[in-house]
Amino acid sequence: MNASATTARCDYPFAKELITNTRGQVSKVILGYRHYRQLLELVEDAGLDRAMKAAAQEKPLTRRQALQALDEP
Repeated sequence: MNASATTARCDYPFAKELITNTRGQVSKVILGYRHYRQLLELVEDAGLDRAMKAAAQEKPLTRRQALQALDEP
């Protein structure tokens, strides 16, 4: 691992290994499975949070409107 990759490693605390290009720039990060799953869960949670905030701005439908919306193609 070259000096720039060693410095970059500090920026990637979950990385098991960093793969650099010929200029020494990080091009790929290898994670352990447990850390991958943790990061995936964080991304999914962030997406759910955005969806919930967007839905909070919507006007609720009546039961009739909701049933009509389900019947529409």
